[in-house]
Amino acid sequence: MSGPVILIVEDEEPARRALADYLGRRGYAVLEAATAHEATRQWDAHRADLVLLDLGLPDLDGVEVIRRIRREATTPIIILSGRGDERDKIAGLEAGADDYLTKPFATDELNARIRAVLRRAGGPDADAQGCLRLGPIELDTVRREVHVAGELVRLTPREYELLKVMLSSQGRVLTKARLLRAVWGLAYTDESTYLHVYVNRLRRKLSAAVPAAALDGLIETEPGIGYRIADHDSLLEPIV
Repeated sequence: MSGPVILIVEDEEPARRALADYLGRRGYAVLEAATAHEATRQWDAHRADLVLLDLGLPDLDGVEVIRRIRREATTPIIILSGRGDERDKIAGLEAGADDYLTKPFATDELNARIRAVLRRAGGPDADAQGCLRLGPIELDTVRREVHVAGELVRLTPREYELLKVMLSSQGRVLTKARLLRAVWGLAYTDESTYLHVYVNRLRRKLSAAVPAAALDGLIETEPGIGYRIADHDSLLEPIV
């Protein structure tokens, strides 16, 4: 197996085979499992670089597979869900999944998500100077400062912490409860209004520091679930 190894956990054989063929043609090495128990056996034997996981498995809920993997590793996990209930997606993300796609989905979108999570898994979030960067945005974790295109953007302590958490998980869906716990603490996990207000403040302050539309789409809303910082190479180009 020369390319990154992807474990596909999907009980519907036609869908699983189609995914395996598609990923194989793009240089990935593919493992397959139709049940939760087979998924854990494949995981124990091969330690794949990434897991594509259907939640609706015949023997166990897919969330149990996520919890099993997360006890041992931070391997990226993308949920492939046919379920429309947002609570199922939130449960998977809270258990430790990195992203999700709702069926049916475009294979090009899946490939983009795979590249993004593999890229994030390849190294630490901050550089040697303790800076997080995305396009024109630079967050200095030592000085607790944020610059956009070289200009200082004045953020409140809560706004700074919120941006730091998001930049540390570029491209990853962060549930409202996870963000509230990280920034405000356990007592605020049901206070989604706080989050809405602060996300809007961040959007306004960051956008005001650069030419119009340069940061459009930076903080993406996942309706009913949470937010993500965009992680597409073409979205944010450094401003000269």
